[in-house]
Amino acid sequence: MSPSTTMEAVRFHSTGDSSVLQLENNVPIPQIADNEVLIKVEYAGVNFVDTYQRSGLYPIKLPAVAGREGAGTIVEVGREVPLSFHLELGDRVAVFAQGTLAQYVAASAESILKLPSSVSTRVGAAVMLQGLTAWTIVRDAHDVQKGQVILVQAAAGGTGGLIVQMCKHLGATVIGTVSTAQKAEVAKQHGCDHVIIYKERDVLTEVLRLTDGKGCHAVLSGIGQSTFATDLASTRRKGTLVSYGNSSGPVVSFKILELSKKNIKLVRPTLANYIQEREEFVERTKELLDLLSRNIVSVPIEKEYMIDQVGHAQDELTGQKTTGKLVVKIAS
Repeated sequence: MSPSTTMEAVRFHSTGDSSVLQLENNVPIPQIADNEVLIKVEYAGVNFVDTYQRSGLYPIKLPAVAGREGAGTIVEVGREVPLSFHLELGDRVAVFAQGTLAQYVAASAESILKLPSSVSTRVGAAVMLQGLTAWTIVRDAHDVQKGQVILVQAAAGGTGGLIVQMCKHLGATVIGTVSTAQKAEVAKQHGCDHVIIYKERDVLTEVLRLTDGKGCHAVLSGIGQSTFATDLASTRRKGTLVSYGNSSGPVVSFKILELSKKNIKLVRPTLANYIQEREEFVERTKELLDLLSRNIVSVPIEKEYMIDQVGHAQDELTGQKTTGKLVVKIAS
């Protein structure tokens, strides 16, 4: 444990744009509960959920330390953490918890998993939230099967790129959408069989052409409002639409009877509800780490920021200026 009682952390005291984020150097180091672990954070990931919390779309108690995923080293273990969790001082771990954009984070032992030697803390921080989100989408929200045709919106992005790789591993044909020719090349590298540049071609027209008019077995979209009508129209009869994000804003004014036109299943998942039980968390995380260890899935880290650049990182994410994962280096 650090002899200091305070730490650097990125906090926000009110909701708004990225200007509300403040780097503070006198934030108290968290005191862990008996069932928690204290982690010295080395890297944290940057995600859309951070911007949803900051803007007020996802309410959170204020002031709050930003960040939902990270990785680092255990420096303290609560006395009631089960021995069966195999968490010890000095272990390198990944964590899914609030407050990772800080030098230290306290987290429930149930949301922590030891990293294998083949996975660095940099990658561990990059994959904890987006990776688990992607993996639960293709296993729990819609169980992707060999031979299915899947539409992945934003196929060059951090989560979208992981979903493409996972769908290909599971045997699906993947249609991806992107905004530019440069991003189209990235989506192809992820494994897309077909790429639609939506600024140049109509997505629905192309999807129907590529599927003989049937549409896709599943549409996996983190975009939200701006593509929802197209997402629904691109889903085939008895297919599944998974709307897992709000990068263009939340879906509003949807009439549930629209689903009955093709008996479509609509899923709006959140990661936490798929991994609420420790057994669920361990199962899906170990599967994900195995995919990484065997190089079946790779995490393309596009850019690394310092802790005083978090607002800039979030703006680049929401401004569609990125094609891979963004991470923040915490430890010096």
